[in-house]
Amino acid sequence: MLHSYAFSNFQSFRERVEVDLSISRKVTMTEWMTEAATGERVSKLMAVIGPNGSGKTALLKPMVFISWFIANSFQNPPDAGIPVTPHAAAVNEPTELECMLDFDGKLWRYVLRCTPERVLHEALYQKRERFGYVFLRDWDAAANSYVVKQQDFGLAPPEARKVRPNVSLIAWAAQFGVPLAMRMTAPYVNSNVNVLGRVQIGNQDVQNAAQHFSAHPEQRKRMEQLLSAWDLGLSGVELVELSVSNPQVPDQKIWVPFGRHKNKTAEFKLPFALESSGTQGAFVLLSRLLQTLEIGGLAVIDEFENDLHPHMLEPILDLFANPSTNPHQAQLLFTCHAIEVLNLVHKSQVMLVQKNEDCESTASRMDAVEGIRNDDNYYAKYMAGAYGAVPIF
Repeated sequence: MLHSYAFSNFQSFRERVEVDLSISRKVTMTEWMTEAATGERVSKLMAVIGPNGSGKTALLKPMVFISWFIANSFQNPPDAGIPVTPHAAAVNEPTELECMLDFDGKLWRYVLRCTPERVLHEALYQKRERFGYVFLRDWDAAANSYVVKQQDFGLAPPEARKVRPNVSLIAWAAQFGVPLAMRMTAPYVNSNVNVLGRVQIGNQDVQNAAQHFSAHPEQRKRMEQLLSAWDLGLSGVELVELSVSNPQVPDQKIWVPFGRHKNKTAEFKLPFALESSGTQGAFVLLSRLLQTLEIGGLAVIDEFENDLHPHMLEPILDLFANPSTNPHQAQLLFTCHAIEVLNLVHKSQVMLVQKNEDCESTASRMDAVEGIRNDDNYYAKYMAGAYGAVPIF
């Protein structure tokens, strides 16, 4: 489980920001909180709110980037840059990122300092009695090479010294069969965010979701139940395998979803292209969420309620609260413009994001706002501007 992550000099954020999912022992536990395998209390969700252009999406990107860098950076071409963008006023300064998580029943801390050109410092720590390094990797500019120290990591030193400047040592070690690295590069993060921002839903996303559900019948069954309950005109979803004409790929087939509908006298089906944008959005969203809920991990979703009715917000969040739908303590990190979310979650489960007059984004957890009370009407006070992170006209 993710306990926290922090970063600085990343896109619109220049100063260090921490997104902390840990929960104090003083807080009354809710179904959206849990106790991690290592004993700490951790939230299963975190909502990010703030005005347009404040940096909400940029607050999500560091965690998505860390996941990509650890798991997939080996696929980066040797001459490619590292896809990080420093703040426009600090382009010559490095970006720093770190995260804390429990994994294999232990607590780990990962640290990265880099520029778009190369890794300057990378480290992995494991907590025993205290945190001790598993590996340390530092760029030696004078020698034009990396200095790597290891303690029970298992990568042969000659291979460690060959690590490319644009690749994580964990992703590199996985190519040599290092057991810990191979476990850490498994796909634990599912997101609709990439380096450019939120991925807009298109026909390909709907097809990808259909392909996913065709291979996972239990998730497909759950998807049909949820969509039929949320959409008054939908009685089910049918997946049809169709052949497509493609000279490059003979006998290519794709899965296409159709919505089933019925009235008093007839039953018919429509291709999803003719369904509402809300139905299409929920279909694609569920392909990501149900996958995360089934195996555990983290879902990172930008504009969570986009194209969805506000009344759908709570039922979807409840999937993460209910042990029967979330048996592996999956987590959800999301941005949201539906401020009604403040009526659902605890103040420790909300990040407030805003941008100052120097075009620098800042963020803080709502329970850090001075003077906030447990019996406050968070929705009303936020809308009145008491907590900041609102548009200024």
